[in-house]
Amino acid sequence: MDRNAGSFVAVRRLVGTDRAAGAVAFHHSSSAEVVTGSTAWIGRGLSCVCAQGRESDARLSFDLTPVQEGCLQRLQNRIEVQYDGSNTEHQEELKALWCASFPGTELRGLISEQWKEMGWQGKDPSTDFRGGGFISLENLLFFARNYSKSFQELLRKQNGDRAIWEYPFAVAGVNITFMLIQMLDLQAVKPRSLFGAVFLKLLSENDRAFDILYCITFKLMDQQWLDMHATYMDFNTVMKSTRRQLERELLLEDIQRIEDMPSYKRLAR
Repeated sequence: MDRNAGSFVAVRRLVGTDRAAGAVAFHHSSSAEVVTGSTAWIGRGLSCVCAQGRESDARLSFDLTPVQEGCLQRLQNRIEVQYDGSNTEHQEELKALWCASFPGTELRGLISEQWKEMGWQGKDPSTDFRGGGFISLENLLFFARNYSKSFQELLRKQNGDRAIWEYPFAVAGVNITFMLIQMLDLQAVKPRSLFGAVFLKLLSENDRAFDILYCITFKLMDQQWLDMHATYMDFNTVMKSTRRQLERELLLEDIQRIEDMPSYKRLAR
């Protein structure tokens, strides 16, 4: 999976027949961040080993239960699958996403100008999956099928005072998948932060926890966008603010299930 991809296209909110659009590039940083938080989670299914060399080089290492190891491995297997435009299964999932997004509207082809209406950069969505892989398509489809009301509200930008230049829905979704994988360090052998360790506890309770967290994040990101009166140049700032809010919620002591996160209540089916 290409973890260096991070392009982003801004779209202008359409008024009447105006379909002008502009583009700007956004880039996610892959550098590590210092993690701090309550140790209240340690002892609740998490075993922590703290290793420290230099004063500035502290690191947390978490031992996993066999159940957690299995859950992480299955999720990592999903993460490593690249989108393949020649794969029939992948093609069918992409068609299913269109049907869930625009029920009753016929898709004229897997390569079509219609895809731009959903917020893809061009007429071939497969070129936008490099940063998120096949799991980013699975995340979008899960959102559409399980929280259709919230999905449609975000897709159609139905809530709030929207910006003239809005974030493109579909590409934003790929960026969210990428951000969550980075934030939770899901390609590591074992968690290296409290956030990743807490998430694996939630994943062992619900094997769809990553997909649900994706939906929570998308809804939270849109609310942050509105609260900040953001426009396309602010997307990275909005994503950073969204990440900080997710991190705070993950470390709340009463979070036993992914559905216990306060922002889960934002989702509507």
